[in-house]
Amino acid sequence: MIKEYKTIREIASPLMIVEHVEGVTYDELGEIELPNGQVRRCKVLEVEGDRAVVQLFESAQGINLAESKVRFLGHPQQLAVSEDMLGRVFNGMGMPIDGGPAIIAEDYRDINGLPMNPAARAYPAEFIQTGVSTIDGLNTLVRGQKLPIFSGSGLPHAALAAQIARQARVLGDDETFAVVFAAIGITFEESEYFINDFRRTGAIDRTVVFSNLANDPAVERISTPRMALTAAEYLAFDKGMQVLVILTDITNYAEALREVSAAKKEVPGRRGYPGYLYTDLATMYERAGRRQGKTGSITMIPILTMPEDDKTHPIPDLTGYITEGQIILSRELFRKGIIPPVDVLPSLSRLKDKGIGAGKTREDHAGTMNQLFAAYSRGKDAKELMTILGEAALSDDDKLFAKFADEFEKRYVGQSNTVNRSIEETLTIGWDLLKILPKRELKRIKPEYIEKYLPQD
Repeated sequence: MIKEYKTIREIASPLMIVEHVEGVTYDELGEIELPNGQVRRCKVLEVEGDRAVVQLFESAQGINLAESKVRFLGHPQQLAVSEDMLGRVFNGMGMPIDGGPAIIAEDYRDINGLPMNPAARAYPAEFIQTGVSTIDGLNTLVRGQKLPIFSGSGLPHAALAAQIARQARVLGDDETFAVVFAAIGITFEESEYFINDFRRTGAIDRTVVFSNLANDPAVERISTPRMALTAAEYLAFDKGMQVLVILTDITNYAEALREVSAAKKEVPGRRGYPGYLYTDLATMYERAGRRQGKTGSITMIPILTMPEDDKTHPIPDLTGYITEGQIILSRELFRKGIIPPVDVLPSLSRLKDKGIGAGKTREDHAGTMNQLFAAYSRGKDAKELMTILGEAALSDDDKLFAKFADEFEKRYVGQSNTVNRSIEETLTIGWDLLKILPKRELKRIKPEYIEKYLPQD
């Protein structure tokens, strides 16, 4: 028998205090019944003696302290999971919003889950092809990896996210590939863009979408990524699928966390974010990976906009500590019209060496990757020198490297959001670009690969 309480003492949205409660536990889900019969949801944030502090999922408007009833359901927030979730669109609370029927649940899962035990992890080692050259060729994504995209306000991270969701696949595998896409605190236009893009291209059939809009409650923003990860864990570890989780935008999630923390009057940390921001992000990110004894895996691409393009801001800073690298978008490249504007030199995938080479991509991948990095870096330096001292100050080799840098940005980095390149196409473009340089400068590639793959005049 579920007890009902008419002992609401105080409301300071999004928090509410209920007194004289019994047997209530942290994170337990609750319902508030208004005098007109309307029901709203909440969850327990804190219990002290017979007082419970609960967090409202919807507006506090219309809640009458004397007449409204509160009942606690005896379990934390849960998601109904089933393979029927594929091809469906849900809100941040896991309710279908695509006009389709409710999901017939195979199970109900606690959305809070647990970070994966390090002892149970299998090492990421298989290549995932995204169709984007700057990722596949230079910052390779590996199955089970956490590889965030650091963007800035106004940069086309949404288009890149949709492109990766649409194109990503595991090579040489018959295993089922699925995408779980969580949009956190985005505008209605952005949400429609993602959903329409997935439907137009047919990618929706293998995708589960969770969409939380900017005008939805902040509390729902905190639940959305956990809903997505719960769905991903079910598909990966119960159904054996290879799952790619894309979370956009983690900055909106952290802002919601800060808002709730301020309402609870917690002592703020850096820039007003709660001191437990690192721990909170880690409990989400560490749910990705490969698990020993399981065929499925969860690969994660969190996307975040850096306030004022500041890489030292707490959100990208802490994310960088937890994840295995980062893809950084460049405002300078975007102004040049290069799409996607991936800033190659500061971007990094710490596991790229594990997913490339013979039998995974191609034998020449590591050498060409290192040579392209080195040549582009030298070309950028040459272009800076040219700006200061003029072209006459450059040696003939430096002029070739400067030309290489321009061509590299146009032909390798720039590919538009509609082009899906195979890893062979990416490597071929790399070799075509290296042809610009004197053969004696190709010092990072084995001579036998130069003979085999470098285009002949």
